[in-house]
Amino acid sequence: MSLFPLRLDQVRFQPNGRTVLDGVDLELSDEGITIILGPNGAGKSVLLRTLCGLLVPTGGHIDWGGCPFDGRHIGMVFQHPMMLRSSVLDNLTLGMRPRGIGKADRERQGMAMLERIGLADRWKDNARRLSGGEQQRLALGRVWLTQPRLLLLDEPTASLDPSAVEAVERIVREIRTEGAKIVMTTHNLGQATRLADDIVFLAEGRVREHTAVRTFFTHPASEEAKRFIEGELPWHVTF
Repeated sequence: MSLFPLRLDQVRFQPNGRTVLDGVDLELSDEGITIILGPNGAGKSVLLRTLCGLLVPTGGHIDWGGCPFDGRHIGMVFQHPMMLRSSVLDNLTLGMRPRGIGKADRERQGMAMLERIGLADRWKDNARRLSGGEQQRLALGRVWLTQPRLLLLDEPTASLDPSAVEAVERIVREIRTEGAKIVMTTHNLGQATRLADDIVFLAEGRVREHTAVRTFFTHPASEEAKRFIEGELPWHVTF
């Protein structure tokens, strides 16, 4: 099935009368890495949760390439991923169990993935004892094994040190190379310039801009985006 082009038409989310998403219009293709930027409270995380089915819009419509919504083809990784009180390998293969994959195949594929994400020597360890960066790599490997068509990442490198950020970014690029569309939120504008193909800029629950990354940082079209860039990224950006 196809999820793309993914179109949002006047999507609203208004819990208890409070407007979080205020008529979001957006179209995403199946290509590249889209990064969502915006100030705190703009609705970035809520938008991701709406796309993965965790939240139901109050209004508007989401069109999944003309097909019914199917969450089996969508993966999401949160800023603080959930880890069971079990081994790294058990946590990694968690998403494979509902797919009817036998234990031997789960373990074989799981160990191969742990090699790719640099955690093969930790496979027996309790996953909750991993560092923050290691847990994030594990969460990415876990969703990678399910081969999502759309991968949603909500601030996946927040609070990580530079070496951990670099490791996570490498994995994100590899997942994209294997064919997944990635939509990601971040407050790290340097990271946005490194990873993004296009930028969606949200402010007050609306899409103010959706454009190529170079265009966004060098020629922002909206006043909100100009103020955001000047406040968050006061140095000169080169591409």
